Amino acid sequence: MSTTNFDALRSAASLAIDGASQDLKKYINQELHQHPELAYKEVFAHDTITKFLEDRGFTVKRSTYGLETSFEAEIGSAGRLVIICAEYDALPQIGHACGHNLIATSSIAAFLGAAEALKQSGASGRLRILGTPAEEGGGGKVKLIEAGAFKDDIAAAIMAHPVTSHQFTSKPGGYVGLAALKMIASHKFRTEFRGKTAHAAGEPWNGVNALDAAVAAYSSVGLLRQQIKPDERIHAVIEVGGTVPNIITDYTRMNWNVRSPTIAEADELLKRVKACIEGAAAATGCELNYITAPTYANLTANKALCEAYTDEMGIIGEKILLQQDKPVTASTDMGNVGHVVPSFHGAFAIPAAPSVALHSPGFTAAASTDEAHEIALKCAKGMAMLAVRTLLDDEFASRAKSDFQHNHAW
Repeated sequence: MSTTNFDALRSAASLAIDGASQDLKKYINQELHQHPELAYKEVFAHDTITKFLEDRGFTVKRSTYGLETSFEAEIGSAGRLVIICAEYDALPQIGHACGHNLIATSSIAAFLGAAEALKQSGASGRLRILGTPAEEGGGGKVKLIEAGAFKDDIAAAIMAHPVTSHQFTSKPGGYVGLAALKMIASHKFRTEFRGKTAHAAGEPWNGVNALDAAVAAYSSVGLLRQQIKPDERIHAVIEVGGTVPNIITDYTRMNWNVRSPTIAEADELLKRVKACIEGAAAATGCELNYITAPTYANLTANKALCEAYTDEMGIIGEKILLQQDKPVTASTDMGNVGHVVPSFHGAFAIPAAPSVALHSPGFTAAASTDEAHEIALKCAKGMAMLAVRTLLDDEFASRAKSDFQHNHAW
């Protein structure tokens, strides 16, 4: 049984986060929100965050693990290791419509709070913040896993995501967040159809129409959707669809997501989607090429970590829902992390109109408010203490590890 004075450490973490609040809002939250960047192009975010940490005395490694916009900072030299993951990429045209400016803010705040508590404890323990670029389709964490960022004996990886408040106000109990956020798996890939140009009016029979192939693939998958399960999803867009109508299009490119609750189920659904795509290529006489991207594993939840976070948030007066009945039908590369180390991926609810959803301009606006910032910092306090408890409480860390090894399907 741990004899650590967690009340004192909780106070230290909270004071550190409160003390950094205005700087976090001005130099991290607002700056990232006003300068949205796409996957693997988060140069401003990378430089802004690393400078923020360096200005506070942390030694920061830039462009880590072969990724230009990844970084890490670490304190401690012995004991268990906890990683706090920070995301900061945005979406095309609609900016931070997934609230990654708030993820970065809450993760940095949690790191600052936990670092202060660990320092005051005088105990051994290693705490690292890891910059994880390109969550929005680029699979940054998958590449970080492959590059060795999670190869150490890691006791926990921690982060949380903003969601709309009406996702919880519709539930009885007055919850303001979720501990065990679960999501489904996703295959991500592009297809290229190659045909042959010809004059679309004069000699269309001499052309091979790559746009027809794309339209046929899209339409076939649209019909397939009638026969898929309620918790499965297929999305596609035509990224390149031709130039002018009087030239038979010889090249098109499509971007696809194929989602299902588990990787095994997603594999089966992918076979059916590929049959539609390959049938379209065969019917139009086009050549087909697949461009694969990292697959996102389903996001699982660690029972011990989720229960501890719920307890910690309760101590500061925040009521957190432990788990939901069904996974959210979205995906994240944090799912891949959760399959290699014990992980926590919670959700905190920010104010938004009932009509506002993630990945919309309305959520971009919601993610910029002072209220959203304050809520992100409350979440950070819970995550900071989750990190501290994992580092300093042997029995608790053992339970988290056991749940990862033996209770992964919780």
